[in-house]
Amino acid sequence: MHRLRIGMAQINSTVGDLEGNTRKILETVAEARSLEVDLLTFPELAICGYPPEDLLLKPQFIEENLRFLDQVVEHSSGLTIVVGFVDIKDDIYNAAAVLHDGKLAGIYHKISLPNYGVFDENRYFQAGDECPIYIIKGVGVGVNICEDIWCETGVATAQAYSGAEVIVNISASPYHLGRGDFRERMLESRASNNMAIVAYNNLVGGQDELVFDGNSMVLDEKGHLIVRGKQFEEDLVLADLDVEAVFQTRFHDPQWRKDALSLKEQQWHATRIVISETPSAAPKPPLPQRRLEVHSLQGDVYDALVLGTRDYVCKNGFEKVLIGLSGGIDSSLVAAIAVDALGPLNVVGVAMPSRYSSSASVSDAELLSYNLNIKLLNIPIDNVFQSYLEVLATSFKGTEPNAAEENIQARIRGNILMALSNKFEWIVLTTGNKSEMATGYTTLYGDMAGGFAVIKDVPKTMVYELTKYRNSLAGSEFIPSTIIEKTPSAELRPEQKDTDTLPAYEVLDPILTAYVEEDKSVKQIVTMGIDKEVVKRAARLVDTSEYKRRQAPLGIKITPKAFGRDRRLPITNRFQGY
Repeated sequence: MHRLRIGMAQINSTVGDLEGNTRKILETVAEARSLEVDLLTFPELAICGYPPEDLLLKPQFIEENLRFLDQVVEHSSGLTIVVGFVDIKDDIYNAAAVLHDGKLAGIYHKISLPNYGVFDENRYFQAGDECPIYIIKGVGVGVNICEDIWCETGVATAQAYSGAEVIVNISASPYHLGRGDFRERMLESRASNNMAIVAYNNLVGGQDELVFDGNSMVLDEKGHLIVRGKQFEEDLVLADLDVEAVFQTRFHDPQWRKDALSLKEQQWHATRIVISETPSAAPKPPLPQRRLEVHSLQGDVYDALVLGTRDYVCKNGFEKVLIGLSGGIDSSLVAAIAVDALGPLNVVGVAMPSRYSSSASVSDAELLSYNLNIKLLNIPIDNVFQSYLEVLATSFKGTEPNAAEENIQARIRGNILMALSNKFEWIVLTTGNKSEMATGYTTLYGDMAGGFAVIKDVPKTMVYELTKYRNSLAGSEFIPSTIIEKTPSAELRPEQKDTDTLPAYEVLDPILTAYVEEDKSVKQIVTMGIDKEVVKRAARLVDTSEYKRRQAPLGIKITPKAFGRDRRLPITNRFQGY
């Protein structure tokens, strides 16, 4: 039986760490060689990291990336390697190098350059115009990159009809809710429609606001899953590909044979590059069985937040994080995520009670810190708050207390956190959720002050789901039930509740999903059965809070349309859709 052993290295690259990325690649090459892998693949732009953004405008960056590619070429004896890098040839290209036995056997340039959402590859790269077929151990292999496979009748189809029995796609596809299922359905379609084995090698790791979930997979020519990589972890995914089954499936499909013949006359006909024509003869040692659990939606999101937090903190050279603990559910969730990402010794909580803080909030922060086994600093702010009020008494004379006095407390807390950060080089994790960020229910230079916004893209209703999910893993009240059941409040004035300012979150969050992520109008949202005035008020809050969001720290993308790179609206803007 004609087989090809493939290994897909699902690695966590760091943008700009060309030496570290290359070291990781070479370690995996050595492991794959010991496992008698015929074809080893790495993710999109694995050598330089993804996305490199304006580093691509630095000539030295391109040169260094090529120098490290040469190192990988030197270590490619005994197997064929596909690795992502930046190529330069009259322009720069998002490229895949095909290496074999110490030589550069070929280069593929990405043809479909995405330019939507978080992607802006047209800003940097020139599109390729060739899609060769590589003959590896007698097997036709088509190599393409990320977006190329998403096009229904694009590069993959051209390669399949030109003789590719295996389609290798190296990718850097970021995570968001539902992305994994949609991606798998797309790959099933590409494999079955093209009657080809599809080997999809995705990046894993956090890069600024993006998280790449790995979840690499191999599907057979009928679209059936053969093997799947781990989610949110590095992995070497191995499979023995039954190439003979591809031939048999195509041979018994008259329409396929007719289409393949007609395509030979079209411009997308691919050239063939022979690397090695002799199939593997000697039997290989059996591969270990893999059993991977498919996570729940909450599990996916939680793991994405943990990975994104760990990589942002560690890749930027921090050791410890600092979190203001109010005794509320948002800061409690962020603290739990930080502990899972970095360990309890590297997480410091700070309770900063004021005259409006309830005794329950203080005790809840203490109980949470005990459960998480983290250090808790207690720094009351009432004396500082009173000093502010006295300093401003003359300027505020004759006015009624309002949000200005309330927000002074939030800004005092932000100042304290940043002072501790400055003193001990701890990065501050902010605790605001997407519902608050959307509506501006946040304080500039107060609770928005910090280095990384862990749950910035997590709606409030999902915060509750994730908290319950984390407790289910612990089998106990890791996050105390008193925190989960507490009425949400900023506690900046007596008897304050979030619903004094905002609609109930179970009403607000569907409005925000429709207005922010789906770009629905107020009129369309009202047809969902929501009161028109409530919708108009929420939409107005979203629109008038854009200036705040521009000044917020970046945070992990979880939803299909996150604030920031996904959603770009002008601050100075007189258009009103309500």
